[in-house]
Amino acid sequence: MAYIRYKEVTKHFNFTRPIDKKNLPSYVLDYLYENEILLAGYKVGRDHGIITNKKIVLFDNSISFKPKKEITAIPYHAVSAHSIIFHPSSAEIYLLLDSGYPLLLKFVNLKSEDKVKLRLLYNAMSAVICRQEIPKKVLDKIINNDFDYDDNKEE
Repeated sequence: MAYIRYKEVTKHFNFTRPIDKKNLPSYVLDYLYENEILLAGYKVGRDHGIITNKKIVLFDNSISFKPKKEITAIPYHAVSAHSIIFHPSSAEIYLLLDSGYPLLLKFVNLKSEDKVKLRLLYNAMSAVICRQEIPKKVLDKIINNDFDYDDNKEE
């Protein structure tokens, strides 16, 4: 995290691996609401993050001097700008919130298939941020875990 005069400037999460939707802790699923579709779940150490068709929910478990759990929900309508950056074995999604608060989601140890999944997730997030419908083809691939690398090379 970066700080200016002891004030946190940006929050970041380093997601190390995707989690199958069936293996997410039950408390994570408590933050899904009616008509909300879980698109993906990620894990980093003790922390979790979920991406839905309406928001991102981040679970930050701290075990410093005083253990705490911070749960942050970011509705897509609160995002002003967004970008994705791909590196050889990682990727970053940068979100700038309407409040001016920047958020960085890092995805590490990615294989080609993971990058295809992340590109489709970003496509879905971008559609909602831009107040559009998620393309049915993209939504179907995400829901069905259909991330065939060869099928997506031309897209």
